[in-house]
Amino acid sequence: MKKFICLWVLLFVCCEFYPLKAATYQDMLSRSVTVTSIPKRIICIGPGALRLIVYLEAADLVVGVEDIEKRFSRGHPYRLAHPEFKYLPSIGPGGPQSINSKPDLEAVIKLQPDIIFATYMDPATADKIEKLTGIPVFVLSYGNKATTVLAIEKSLMLAGRVLNKVKRSNSIESYINSLKLDIKARVQSASNTQIPSVYVGGIGFRGSHGIESTELEYIPLQWLGIQNVAIKSAPRLGSHVFLDKESLLSLDPETIFIDGGGLPLIWKDFYKHLNFYCALKAVATSRTFVLLPFNYYSTNLETAIVDAYVIGKVLFPGQFKDINLPEKADQIFTFFVGAPLFSKMVEDYKMPGSVVPFSKFCK
Repeated sequence: MKKFICLWVLLFVCCEFYPLKAATYQDMLSRSVTVTSIPKRIICIGPGALRLIVYLEAADLVVGVEDIEKRFSRGHPYRLAHPEFKYLPSIGPGGPQSINSKPDLEAVIKLQPDIIFATYMDPATADKIEKLTGIPVFVLSYGNKATTVLAIEKSLMLAGRVLNKVKRSNSIESYINSLKLDIKARVQSASNTQIPSVYVGGIGFRGSHGIESTELEYIPLQWLGIQNVAIKSAPRLGSHVFLDKESLLSLDPETIFIDGGGLPLIWKDFYKHLNFYCALKAVATSRTFVLLPFNYYSTNLETAIVDAYVIGKVLFPGQFKDINLPEKADQIFTFFVGAPLFSKMVEDYKMPGSVVPFSKFCK
């Protein structure tokens, strides 16, 4: 009898955590994707696909990566935290030019992955890859804009089910909500504070850009309940816009935040258009501040959250005075990607929240 009970318990445990039957899941395109067991070998294609797998603490399951993930790690916390990706076999070039196209199918089949996670892929392409390789293709998403968190959370939840990482996906959702509530409570306690007009420039969009490049729906500002002043003059054709210099001068924001990825281009432009920059109120009053870039091969959510705290410390110094930025940032980086990376990010992009000293070159 005891042997029977032990055998029954063993079978229950095995079936609970290591399903023997095929399971079907819905991906972010509402496609039905069937896997025969919990995947043990993964490849990721498309901007941000690999990042989501790192968030789920499944980096050890990745058996091949795109070439772009081997070449570039600067500004990519998930890559900085996992240098081993550089030595994995290639599955294709990757990069913006490879969006919604097939990877190197021969290389993919050779690696024998149990599943392919993809982003920015339409149903027809996903179905075709699945048919040609016989490997399930599960499409994830960052949403229609690189400014939304909800799509990221849903992608993590769905991928978490496939990978038996539900506990981790739930903890990510809880952590994000706790940070949102913390920031919201701090801002609400400053209800009587006069908030200066704010603009964010130099934001990356399929490459680095100058001060004209901005996001109308910018994650850090959204979390703080602040509107980008550009929304007053930019056409609502999408979140990312290029605002011409005349419009920016007309808006004349009191505070300008500059994406560290675009800062080198802005410095070059500064010397060419000195009169324009020096005419801006934010430049004249030294209210120009550095932020860490988070639009690198789609949204690095952890960096965006760090930027929210940076902006909070600049705009609401009293409410955020207890935040030790290096400690808070490393806590956030470690939770999402498994390593404290603040000092490395500062090394690459300067201290976030520090003043960009344009004003000293203005007469």
